[in-house]
Amino acid sequence: MTSNDPAERVAAPAFAPPGGGAGLPALRGHNTALVLGLLRTAGPAGVSRLELAAHTGLTPQAVSKITARLRADGLVAEAGRRASTGGKPRTVLCLVPGARYAIGLHLDRDELTAVLTDLAGRTVAERTAPLDLGAGAPAVLDAVAGQLAALPDEARSPRVLGVGAACPGPLDHAAGVLRRVTGFPDWDGFPLRDALAHRLGLPVVLDKDTNAAALGLAQREPGGRGSFGYLHLGTGLGAGLVLGGALYRGARTGAGEFGHQVLHLDGPRCGCGKRGCVEALCLDRAARGEPAEAARILGVAAANLVELLDIDRVLLGGRTVLASPGTYVRGVADALAEQARTRGDGRTPAVPVALAEGGARTVADGAAHLVLAPLFGSPGTPFGAGAAPGSR
Repeated sequence: MTSNDPAERVAAPAFAPPGGGAGLPALRGHNTALVLGLLRTAGPAGVSRLELAAHTGLTPQAVSKITARLRADGLVAEAGRRASTGGKPRTVLCLVPGARYAIGLHLDRDELTAVLTDLAGRTVAERTAPLDLGAGAPAVLDAVAGQLAALPDEARSPRVLGVGAACPGPLDHAAGVLRRVTGFPDWDGFPLRDALAHRLGLPVVLDKDTNAAALGLAQREPGGRGSFGYLHLGTGLGAGLVLGGALYRGARTGAGEFGHQVLHLDGPRCGCGKRGCVEALCLDRAARGEPAEAARILGVAAANLVELLDIDRVLLGGRTVLASPGTYVRGVADALAEQARTRGDGRTPAVPVALAEGGARTVADGAAHLVLAPLFGSPGTPFGAGAAPGSR
């Protein structure tokens, strides 16, 4: 890839003021993140300052100062009044979803999806187009810029906080650098995060597609303490891991290379160079028009994951799964049921399996949460509480 030439690489700050001035001091700090998180959870019904103080442990004075700043910046508004048990009615505050936006990008091997997401996590607009990840960095950057230009005007307003970009791994999310992407080793060492930031004029967060999807799905978790594995079977196979409510990336950001566990020592050659990887086995069967067999293989690998991590449930996504969703859910569920029968005590139910919410947009939606989640104190993000070791 000619764009890997050091002379052609761009350097841009890892975090620049978002959207031409939308970077807000009010969006910094653990306490503000706690307040914003509760406001988002409350939804349109809103929450009073006293309730915010009770749930965050902050003093009413601190909550008043934080919410005053958020109101001044347009992120919070009054949502009416609520009857009080004594004294005057309490003013209820709510998040203003359209006050800020994030852009999510899913750069797959052959397809690009861009979404515009508001503060409530709702997808406002989406665009999908073909992409050739092997065409080189200039062509890929042009394609991304074209997709963003096709989004509504809000995507080019100062209200955009930044861009979350998700693509196949492996990669170094902290440095924003791709490694030897399976099937496209020429990307090794390319600073995609900084290249996108330079081209788009926005701060960019980069992560693996499976991590982005898992982070987005974790935002839907009631209580935020569950553990699950998101298995993405599309043009490749990987996993996003959420442990104790926090996205787990590993000490070297390499967790989740689920597709490259070897199931068959003399199996077909995988794009990673090994033989018999579950990714190669699943994709081979899917290409032959044998989804039930591909699902059986995926189920064996999922059972290995459950054995290793004792997660609460398994979620499935990716275009190959979505082409035969019932077949894949049944195949993986059957494997986990068999595991429960042979390894359990006879009373412990099998780990449940379901399709991930979001369908074809799961990764792109999750990519937008790479930008949004830190604002709300989500575990595994800079202000998140209870993050698991290696989650950041």
